[in-house]
Amino acid sequence: MEHRDNDDEDNIFSTGSIFANRELVRIGHVPELSRIVGRDNEVRALGQALGPATIGGPPETTTIYGKTGTGKSLVARCVTREAKLEAERNDVAFQFAYVDCSDYRTDAQASREMAHSLASNLNINGDVPQSGLAAADYRDITWKTLKYNNVNSFVVILDEIDTLDDDELLRSLSRAKESGKASAYIGVICISNKVEFRDRLNERLNSSLQDKELIFDPYDAGQLREILNSRADAFEEDVLEEEVIPKVAALAARAHGDARKAIDTLYEAGRLAETAREQTVTSTHVDEAVERAAINRFQSLIEGTTPHVKYILHALAVLTVETPKTDVFRTHRIYNVYSNFADEDGAEPLSEERVYRLLKEQSFLGITESNHTGGGRGEGSYLEHRLLQDPEIVLQALGRAKTD
Repeated sequence: MEHRDNDDEDNIFSTGSIFANRELVRIGHVPELSRIVGRDNEVRALGQALGPATIGGPPETTTIYGKTGTGKSLVARCVTREAKLEAERNDVAFQFAYVDCSDYRTDAQASREMAHSLASNLNINGDVPQSGLAAADYRDITWKTLKYNNVNSFVVILDEIDTLDDDELLRSLSRAKESGKASAYIGVICISNKVEFRDRLNERLNSSLQDKELIFDPYDAGQLREILNSRADAFEEDVLEEEVIPKVAALAARAHGDARKAIDTLYEAGRLAETAREQTVTSTHVDEAVERAAINRFQSLIEGTTPHVKYILHALAVLTVETPKTDVFRTHRIYNVYSNFADEDGAEPLSEERVYRLLKEQSFLGITESNHTGGGRGEGSYLEHRLLQDPEIVLQALGRAKTD
């Protein structure tokens, strides 16, 4: 727990007087069930699916769909944690495992993480090798762990399941009890951003996933405000100016309806105030936090691209800023500015044809928009390009990437 008196400027570890408990506004924090806002129906539906497991019966397999930041993972992890506590009150051994499939994409990786997660929840150390086993071997470790610990029900949360290379783990989980490999009842909570992920599954698996389906819609401004208000005690008393939370909620609702990003914006605004040794978080800090987030997102978007792509985007951003009466530019004009940037950096410019192709590639990534247009009299058609990102954000992101 943080304290307001940690504000000694001579102390290099001083954290100032902004946060009381910053964990509440950090990504990945799973709060108490009472802090989950705007998902009452979904919480109740998932609770009903897990209810039988809290009294020793089989949990229902559930599929959750929704865009990023709509509370899918949060609700799944929080309700599952509460189900374990309810089961303990009923003298039922209930366990769960969480697997982020975007980090563990192969069958072996996901199966290993499942075994690790179960062992961790049971406070078992060292029983799951980091490598060297096949996927089926890792699953066998899970089945044995469940048996040796007399677990009645086991629920596996497969987050971003659509990123898995195949459906072997899901198939194995759906058949483990029936085939006699697992002694416990097994349920799965599948979480996906894509409704169509089930199209790749065979008929039997598809059937097993039809027990329950939940759709999480994006949050509106009112719900986002409630969510942020429920995390306001992350800050010291009277630190947040009155307009801060409404502004963050309104901006997030208009842009994406993503609670995760809204919470992160609130945290970043607080961190900016903390870094500046200020006593309050203001709407100005919110604006700066939003801008920094946009810069960071663009940096992530262009991470790993070649210097020449960055010269091209730099050229298009500069043209956009310096020519306010238009925001579309022909390839040749962009090429001339690009060549100057490449020369200044001591790089040999690519051909205009190659720059033309790279510009078209950026349009596929949503960074630019490229359209053919008819020329005037005596001219053929040509390609025009528009920067879809804020040029000032692009320039700042490129400048930071260059110096990093």
